[in-house]
Amino acid sequence: MINITAKQIADFRAKTGLPMMECKSALVEANGDEAKALEILKKRGVGKALKKAERETKSGVIDCYLHQGGKIGVMVEVLAETDFVAQNNEFKSFAHDVALHIAATNPKYISSSEIPEEEKEKERKSFAEQVASEGKPANIAEKIVEGKLAKYFEEICLLNQPFVKDPSFTIEELLNQKISKIGERIVISRFSRFEIGA
Repeated sequence: MINITAKQIADFRAKTGLPMMECKSALVEANGDEAKALEILKKRGVGKALKKAERETKSGVIDCYLHQGGKIGVMVEVLAETDFVAQNNEFKSFAHDVALHIAATNPKYISSSEIPEEEKEKERKSFAEQVASEGKPANIAEKIVEGKLAKYFEEICLLNQPFVKDPSFTIEELLNQKISKIGERIVISRFSRFEIGA
């Protein structure tokens, strides 16, 4: 087993923003490989987020972001369980990052569960026709259609999008990381994006 130094742990903590013991545990489990440790932390974050998924969110913030001299504007509501967390600078910073991200990527929905079934079916049918015209075998065609749908969800669903400041994380992974670190359920509940001339 590899020896993990205090400096390695501190450097890794600076990159992830997670507690020291979480970082140390992940680095030990990954034998010092930061990429593997990051994957371990992502999986743990999802687990912790799922445990908190039923808790009620009664507090939060509304963050606004203006871009290009006021030509693009975003308002986003991010909720937490307590006012204590809602007033936390890290929570507020996360809400602002989400608003900035929405300004840059212009998602239509928060998650794929919000997409109307008709829209999903229309896109699936369109992708299936596209793939069929290329003469792909049926078993491969279905996988290609699913891949194209996943890409489509990534384009229009906020949680599926790679975070503009660090594309190695999706917004959902970033959200789960914050839930894990802060210790409360956090929800991106709604947003509006305005653009002059769009």
